[in-house]
Amino acid sequence: MMDGNGKQTGSGPAVYGLQKLSLVDWPGGLAATVFTGGCDLRCPFCYNASLVEYEKYKTEKIDLDTVFSFLEERKGLLDAVVLSGGEPLMQLGVEEFAERVRDMGFIFKLDTNGTYPKRLAALIDAGLVDYVAMDIKNSPEKYARTAGLPVINISDISESIEVLEKSGIDHEFRTTVVRQFHTPRDLLQIAEWLRGASKYFIQKFTDPGALVGDMKLTSYSDEEMQGLKNMLEPYFDEVAVRGADV
Repeated sequence: MMDGNGKQTGSGPAVYGLQKLSLVDWPGGLAATVFTGGCDLRCPFCYNASLVEYEKYKTEKIDLDTVFSFLEERKGLLDAVVLSGGEPLMQLGVEEFAERVRDMGFIFKLDTNGTYPKRLAALIDAGLVDYVAMDIKNSPEKYARTAGLPVINISDISESIEVLEKSGIDHEFRTTVVRQFHTPRDLLQIAEWLRGASKYFIQKFTDPGALVGDMKLTSYSDEEMQGLKNMLEPYFDEVAVRGADV
């Protein structure tokens, strides 16, 4: 875990959010989603500002004993536990968390931004993860700006893509599509980058009113999202739109 100064303590991730029931985070089943605090990216369209900047928002940390007590009560009722963020892999203790979750009989899913390929590979190699959802922020040339950073090590992202593609475990790549950051050309470049991947999902941006950035951002219409989906379908076995009525 990490204390208020970002220093590691204990043997598990620092939890700052718990969604006790999710109908969308695990395909075809019921899940609880555990949110870690902190992230190495600052995507302006991120709606988890209270997690990414938990100190600024004075978000209260949740004790791991509380999390596991809740999960103990949900055995047989929930199918999966999702570890999301923030960015879970920036912390230590994810392996111990995943092992305990799976020992309780739950499927374990990880959400990641792909900036920690070595930790991702170690988790997979240890057989502790059943499904990974990796965010692809944009085409390589626009990645840093979209992630809210002056520069980014794009090789880490590429390595994480390769780790997942070679892993043999079920996984998906996904992009939140924002009009101010993503053009159809950008999405085609992403498709070329991910060529060979089986699943790619585009998510319609929504603004809940508490974003990481202070930009005025807008989404594509449902009809435009459908058009983007049609454009991308030749590149993947499965393409779908999330958050839109298409």
